[in-house]
Amino acid sequence: MKWVMLLGALVVLVSCGQETPKVVPTSYETLTIKKQDIVVPIKFSAKLKGQSDVTITPQVSGQLMKIAVSEGQQVERGTVLFVIDSRNAQLDLEAAEANLLAAEARESSAKLEYESNKNLYAKNIVSRYMLDNSENNYKQAQAAVSQARAAVSRSRVNLGFCTITSPVAGIIGDIPVFAGDQVTPGTRLTIVSGNAMMDAQFSLPEAVLENAYSMGYEGKIKDALKFFPDVTFLMKNGTEYQYKGRITRAAGVVNATTGTIACKASFPNPDGILYSGIQGTIVIPEDRQDVIVIPQNALVRLQDRSLVYLVRPDSTATAVTVTTESFSSGQDIIVTSGLSEGDKIVTVGANNVMEGQRVLF
Repeated sequence: MKWVMLLGALVVLVSCGQETPKVVPTSYETLTIKKQDIVVPIKFSAKLKGQSDVTITPQVSGQLMKIAVSEGQQVERGTVLFVIDSRNAQLDLEAAEANLLAAEARESSAKLEYESNKNLYAKNIVSRYMLDNSENNYKQAQAAVSQARAAVSRSRVNLGFCTITSPVAGIIGDIPVFAGDQVTPGTRLTIVSGNAMMDAQFSLPEAVLENAYSMGYEGKIKDALKFFPDVTFLMKNGTEYQYKGRITRAAGVVNATTGTIACKASFPNPDGILYSGIQGTIVIPEDRQDVIVIPQNALVRLQDRSLVYLVRPDSTATAVTVTTESFSSGQDIIVTSGLSEGDKIVTVGANNVMEGQRVLF
């Protein structure tokens, strides 16, 4: 970067007694173009979702007797969430246990009869028909016991369903029900967001994923993910989440309408700061090599054109049209065409330069 002086000659009418015109210099700053390697942050809108989000619904019907948690509460796996009236389930269990006792008694009697007939048949006292009939009765009694035991097990499970516990550790979502409500297996009680790991869901343009080909990946889309760097999550207020994430999943189909691929980036959430439903921005750093970067103040906007004043070898300035690409630095801009390495351009004061003005070094 060097300073040059443009000498502006003031032309005035010379009359008797007037002094010769004074030269008023104007200062500009110039820049010699050099290609460089930069990191360009690429941003995509994203929405967070816990990797283990679970919708809690009852397995049995009944009256909701107790809500044991509150919205937003952190719970561990196995924490009691809701309690449903268990009286009917308890009665069903007691009836099933009574039926089991009766079935076992019938089995015992059938067994005694069968064993007795076997001894009598061996002594030719009873017929083969009576022996076979008693054996069949014994087998039926055994089957009835198995059915009764299954009924007891089922009743115990249903009784257990009256106490609903959390299947994962996480955060309690909204609770749309109240104690006293009648609930059924289709009733949504709440959502437990398993937030130890959070997924940021976003859409990645197909062209970005295709860039992985140039980095050497071959084969399936999931194989390309390992070539992507760590990513950052920005909150809506611009705050950067302290832990980096990785792109862990990508759909195998490109959306024909949007030309994008549904992706997920996973972030650790040890402090429980992130919640399901939070919206923000995924930032993927992209390495760019041999890029021309110029200051924003070197660019002159003229309707739909972007101009830069190039300093010729004869020290005059000439406007050249360039195409540009902005990135997040805010002070610089990428030039994709119109300039070459080694070109010298005007930076500070470019808006005041006129075509053909002489620039003195």
